[in-house]
Amino acid sequence: MADYVTISARIRKELKEEMEKFGIKPSEVIRKAVEESIQKKKREILQERLKEAGNIIKKIGEEEWVKAVRESREER
Repeated sequence: MADYVTISARIRKELKEEMEKFGIKPSEVIRKAVEESIQKKKREILQERLKEAGNIIKKIGEEEWVKAVRESREER
């Protein structure tokens, strides 16, 4: 069974009343927002790493790439 923790958020009274009026559960909203924020951060980190990898790859000359491809073909 998964472990859970409780978090809280302070919102305006009017928002809470509207949530109740429309049957919106705060736990679902918070959970979804946290999950989306985590996914967004993961994508940002991945994009940064891809950019760094691209910069490294650019530093390697075309001849080195050709040599590496040929060597990998010969290994088979």
